[in-house]
Amino acid sequence: MSAVIVIPARFASSRFPGKPLAELTGASGVAKSLIRRSWDAAMAVDGVDRVIVATDDDRIAEAAEGFGAEVAMTSSAARNGTERVAEVAQGLDADVIVNLQGDAPLTPPHYVEALLVEMARDGDVRMATPILETPPDHLAALIEDRRAGRVGATTAVIARNSDALYFSKEVLPHQDGATGGIPVWHHVGVYAYRPDALAAYSELPQGPLETREGLEQLRFLENGWPVRCVPVEARGRAFWELNNPSDIPRIEEIMQREGLE
Repeated sequence: MSAVIVIPARFASSRFPGKPLAELTGASGVAKSLIRRSWDAAMAVDGVDRVIVATDDDRIAEAAEGFGAEVAMTSSAARNGTERVAEVAQGLDADVIVNLQGDAPLTPPHYVEALLVEMARDGDVRMATPILETPPDHLAALIEDRRAGRVGATTAVIARNSDALYFSKEVLPHQDGATGGIPVWHHVGVYAYRPDALAAYSELPQGPLETREGLEQLRFLENGWPVRCVPVEARGRAFWELNNPSDIPRIEEIMQREGLE
């Protein structure tokens, strides 16, 4: 099964303009841009034929080409990462295209590899995405972010067959102080698609839930397309996306603690 990773990256962002070029310092003390660290994460994945940075911004393209990345220039009309990846996918010959978003440099390779295994196992799956059960300290951080008015991490609610019921930037299911029982699943912003699913996505109407939540994967759910959620294990790795400037010190602390250069 052939697979290509595409990293969509845009300069404009209401919460963090220029985010892909923000620098993060790892355990070695060397600062690297977010797009470089996302590319490094993609390059560490086994079973992938190519890694492509997709952007409509010359500054990001120049930075990516500077560290040796393959770059695909896209139009500025893309409303989200999936639409940008779909544009690149038109020129690809691959069984699976992976969207590894450019704000998730802490994505372990085995998260993406788990998606490829699931797509190979079940030929009916058109789209898959990883989910991670939140330990108490991680859940506390999610709840604190929402209390502080920060919009960042996404949670997933799943059915018994592991297909998604819903995704939200709220902490779901409702937290009332009870312990045990229903896990809170942190959605990891990586998507694996069959080419036909990507081709269909750009033609599907954008719905009110996608617009309200700002979550591109909800377009599939609102139009009746199932999304397979694949539980992954942390294996001692902490996970956090860079959504806001305040996430930089949190991610740098994780990289330094885990010895990530």
